[in-house]
Amino acid sequence: MLLNELLLKRLEPSGVTQDELQVLLIRLMNYGVLLREDSQVARELYDRFVRIEALVGELLALFGIQLYHDRRFEYVRLYPPGSSMPGMDRSEDHAFGGSLRAGLTQHEVALILVLRAQYDKAVREGRLDERGFAIEPLEAIGLAMKNWLNRSLPERATERRAVFRRLRQLRLIEYREEDDLEQAEAWVRVHPMIVDFVSSDAIEALQAEVPVGAASVDAATASEDESGQPGSDEREHAHVS
Repeated sequence: MLLNELLLKRLEPSGVTQDELQVLLIRLMNYGVLLREDSQVARELYDRFVRIEALVGELLALFGIQLYHDRRFEYVRLYPPGSSMPGMDRSEDHAFGGSLRAGLTQHEVALILVLRAQYDKAVREGRLDERGFAIEPLEAIGLAMKNWLNRSLPERATERRAVFRRLRQLRLIEYREEDDLEQAEAWVRVHPMIVDFVSSDAIEALQAEVPVGAASVDAATASEDESGQPGSDEREHAHVS
């Protein structure tokens, strides 16, 4: 039986067409994450994924790509060959879990680590909303950055916005408008998937005051913003020892 015929046979019970499967796979590969609440299109794609989850997992497995589905918070994230998913032992050289590997700047690495630590703190203090988000004032994030890493958020507004925009592309945070990031009372909502994105080993290293530059990054691919992503010479990879 030809592969095309096999796909059609597997798809038939779900009512999903081959073209719809292709659209779903392209979306997952391009973004690395599918969050149902993102938009109407995302809701349709996520609901389609739920109907053919086993088949999608098998197709991605052919390329060594693993799929993690969080049913509680309704999102799907891809993990590259060689990495470990939540609930599995992670390789020692993976501080971050993601789908397709992509470099992060030091500012992005630092902010992700601090937000993960702040999220853990919100969990301990019972400050999560009904959807599992932690609401963090920008001022508190800046103070945590100083306390944890002895560094500040980027001083230039354009650089600071780019860092937060990148994390929003990774679906790790939400905020209203970029202009709000310049306000002292601004806040961001940290998505619960940050717990799966950053390993516990990375947080333990942070608590042990291991420099960010010594940590390894294996992050999910996100779509490029309109202004484009920083070049490869501006991105760094770290290693958590």
